[in-house]
Amino acid sequence: MDSYKFIEGIYVYFVTFTVVDWLPIFINPEPLNIITDSLNFCINERSLRVYAYVIMPNHLHLVVFDAKFDNARLQKTLAKFRKFTGHKLADYVDNNLATSISSVIRNNSMKDRSRVVWIPGWHAEGLASEAFVNQKVEYIHQNPVSKGYVQVPEHWRFSSAGFWINGEAGDIPISMVIEEEE
Repeated sequence: MDSYKFIEGIYVYFVTFTVVDWLPIFINPEPLNIITDSLNFCINERSLRVYAYVIMPNHLHLVVFDAKFDNARLQKTLAKFRKFTGHKLADYVDNNLATSISSVIRNNSMKDRSRVVWIPGWHAEGLASEAFVNQKVEYIHQNPVSKGYVQVPEHWRFSSAGFWINGEAGDIPISMVIEEEE
């Protein structure tokens, strides 16, 4: 069971999804597309709103909220996102990566599944102030810089930094305003 806490009155969350054993599976287009396509589906069909994101080789960070500030729906959306992407990514690993990597997702299996891609838990943090939102967005955008992958945040393709710094559209549409939509 994923450990997460959604708190009444707080509707914007910083969440992290991490691959088991920190395996770097987000290095080829196909697994990256699984994540971006799934997020876009959740945006278009499940009222997910993404304020900021970064996809790193072995994890992703998001600042998210529900379009109507419905934490129950947000919880369900994120759970479905994890389940769907977990299955798709496990298939990708089995069919395209070395058997040593595939064995890792099988060795981490649980009673209710034979393969596990995501480390249990979302590490959800409620963002109750503008300052806390800004702190997490800065952390997200600086993640590829601090790892030495790029010199400046906006050069990392799978991030919202290009949008927030230069106004460039990326793979995932960004909800600029955190307020209830009609």
